[in-house]
Amino acid sequence: MTVMAAERVAVVPARDEPLVRVEDLHVTFTRKGSEVRSLRGVSLEIGRGEILGLVGESGSGKSVLGLAMLGLLPSSPAPRTSGRIVVAGTDVLTASAEQRRLLRRDHLGAVFQDPMTSLNPTMRVGRQIAEKAGSQQEALRLLDAVGVPEAKTRLRAYPHELSGGLRQRVMIAMAVAGSPSLIVADEPTTALDVSVQAQILELVVGLRDELGCSFVFVTHDLGVASEIADRIAVLYGGKLLEVGPTETVLEAPRQPYTIGLLRTRLSPTSDRDHPLPTLSGEPPDPREHPPGCPFGPRCALHVAVCDEPVPLVPVGPAHVAACAQPKRLLELEQERRVEQQWPSEPVFRQVQHKYPGVVLTGIRKAFPQRGGTVLHALDGVDLQVKPGECLALVGESGSGKSTLLRVVAGLVPADSGEIEMGRGGRPQMVFQDAGSSMTPWSTIGDLLTDRLRAERVPRRARAALVREALAMVGLPGEVASAKAQQLSGGQRQRASLARAVIVPPRVLLCDEPTSALDVSLVATVLNLLGRLRRELDMAVLFVTHDLAAARVAADRIAVMTKGRIVEEGPAERIVGAPTHPYTRALLDAAPRPGRRRAGKQGAA
Repeated sequence: MTVMAAERVAVVPARDEPLVRVEDLHVTFTRKGSEVRSLRGVSLEIGRGEILGLVGESGSGKSVLGLAMLGLLPSSPAPRTSGRIVVAGTDVLTASAEQRRLLRRDHLGAVFQDPMTSLNPTMRVGRQIAEKAGSQQEALRLLDAVGVPEAKTRLRAYPHELSGGLRQRVMIAMAVAGSPSLIVADEPTTALDVSVQAQILELVVGLRDELGCSFVFVTHDLGVASEIADRIAVLYGGKLLEVGPTETVLEAPRQPYTIGLLRTRLSPTSDRDHPLPTLSGEPPDPREHPPGCPFGPRCALHVAVCDEPVPLVPVGPAHVAACAQPKRLLELEQERRVEQQWPSEPVFRQVQHKYPGVVLTGIRKAFPQRGGTVLHALDGVDLQVKPGECLALVGESGSGKSTLLRVVAGLVPADSGEIEMGRGGRPQMVFQDAGSSMTPWSTIGDLLTDRLRAERVPRRARAALVREALAMVGLPGEVASAKAQQLSGGQRQRASLARAVIVPPRVLLCDEPTSALDVSLVATVLNLLGRLRRELDMAVLFVTHDLAAARVAADRIAVMTKGRIVEEGPAERIVGAPTHPYTRALLDAAPRPGRRRAGKQGAA
């Protein structure tokens, strides 16, 4: 009860009646005979017209909390729940199915990370919106309201005919139909380019200001939350660890986990000469949570008292945190002794090779479109990458980055131009979603062994090489017997890298390998890439829409748009002093802590 009192102080002013009240919420799933405790005593209030940023790593319980508020927890098998979730006067947990349906119709809206999994691929978007809005005329008005260009034409489009940003706007149009009181947005910008992400963030603020609705904005990126959220709630291991006003949490965090998230986040000023800071260890197994503070096993300040229950307590005006050593944490922060000590050898460095790893000259690729038009995906691309060097390709979706990688990999033939390769094995790809690129019924060891078999490596040497490759990417040998779905996102991405480099390639092709990862895992993967390219002398082509990641991971950056390179140069210069307007626009769109987005409804 003390915890709830503290949180209520942090959530809403006393004069306001909260729209949402979550009290001591527990959600436990049963998976293959084991109990998975996703939420463990979460208590929270959300004010009317408030944007709450809900942040934390994958597996922390963010999405489960959002689904619980929406009354959309799975029904077969149904999880075991306790506590209360009161939304607009209705207790979601005890309401009947009909009451929950009416609540969703009248008061709730939802926007999910991948709109393609929520939109019906066989139905035109206008009809899908009209089912919620009541008429085609209202659907058209909503598409105009969320900034969809040529809205009347888009009504007749199918989801696959729209860009990612437009599909997300369609989802937002459906979410705001009927003027809901609360919209839960679950990672709605994670897979989007920075420019489209910025437009969606501005749209969210604009809709809040216009409709007066509340938002729960789920994200793993504190930078994104900082631009639109009124308050930030940090969730980890199914528990709230810190809640407070956005500016306070960013400038004066009072929980080691929050501090870790802030330090691992990349920015245009991150140190390029040393390994990026990371969170040590792995998130807790939801089947076996540690006693006391869930972050305890990964915390440098961990002592015996941390293994006892640690409640949320006031640490400042409207600010609560759960830490057993708040004074010690503050002392160490002031002394700057929590800073990680780096080794002297740089991880990201310019190489001096004279011979090329890969040379691209005049690469062109066009795809015929419906109606007889032609899409020029690559329009005369010239690039050169030396062994041991990393070149980052940066640009929005549709700029030609991924097509260029597929041409280099030999997956797509170029229409014209030349590709010259240096010494070493064939090019290898690392994809954004490592899990979908791995055969689900094969073990990681089998996947790595397949690469060795293809290169005619003797059978007796394969097992040792698999162990060496896993060790190279920081994975224990036991991972060889696991399947992809049994690994975390970060482990899958490292296993994907092990598969790519077990036979060292002349060129490593990375297609958005960090865009779907938590901020802490992004740093881990970038550190690993930097070490591997130096040790194996690989040329690396690194596709990303994140200029901050490109700056620390790459020696040079090439900015692409409409199939052409519009700016190329050293990474520091491109990010620090860009000359092309398109590059400057990408930098301006990137999230920046301390900046607040104004409401806007421009087209994505």
